[in-house]
Amino acid sequence: MKNVLIIEDDLAIVQLLKIHLQDLDCNVVSEQNGSKGLQKAMELNPDLIILDIMMPEMDGIEVCKQLRANEIHSPIMMLTSRSEEIDKVLGLEVGADDYLTKPFSVREFIARIKAIFRRQQMDKLEDPTENSKTLQFDSLIIDIEMRKVLLEGRRVDLSPKEFELLVLLSSNPGKSYDRSKLLNMIWGYDFHGYEHTVNSHINRLRSKIEPDMGKPKFILTTWGVGYKFNEELVQS
Repeated sequence: MKNVLIIEDDLAIVQLLKIHLQDLDCNVVSEQNGSKGLQKAMELNPDLIILDIMMPEMDGIEVCKQLRANEIHSPIMMLTSRSEEIDKVLGLEVGADDYLTKPFSVREFIARIKAIFRRQQMDKLEDPTENSKTLQFDSLIIDIEMRKVLLEGRRVDLSPKEFELLVLLSSNPGKSYDRSKLLNMIWGYDFHGYEHTVNSHINRLRSKIEPDMGKPKFILTTWGVGYKFNEELVQS
């Protein structure tokens, strides 16, 4: 049974989500404001957090920041009634794994939740990097077990999805992945039209590790396909 925490101040939405999550054999706990939700998440470290952006006391963006700063790696799905792209980008930048804009269909909500749980199960069953817990390419060091990235000796703060993208690409230098494949492997779902999620994460990842965004050294674009890790960099 999966433990799910809903942090949402609209009780009608909470009740609706609870019904469908319980149908998926989830144990559901909810909080109606940001600060209490943050405290509950720290206590429970649940399998999934569903987090509204607009809430009393502490908004969802700040809650997400605090959770990631305190090494809570539970997947976070953000809900927002706003349509502006800036809110979605902010949520992803501070560590959210996915987002849905209200109003959303129950069918899509369930599909996203199932995808997150499938991905968690796959991670438990197979570890593609079990024989190599640390990767190093020039000044870039990726400590997979500690989920830590160093560049020229300095810690690089990555969101969970940025880290997973980097590990996947760097574990397979030279292998090109199209956006749909990355969407399926990292986010666990295959919906046409969501490839922009991959692009935005790659761009933010590059901004944190590339010396020159105009001439990427580590993560290269495979024109007409997608992305790959530079195979010319020899692993130390």
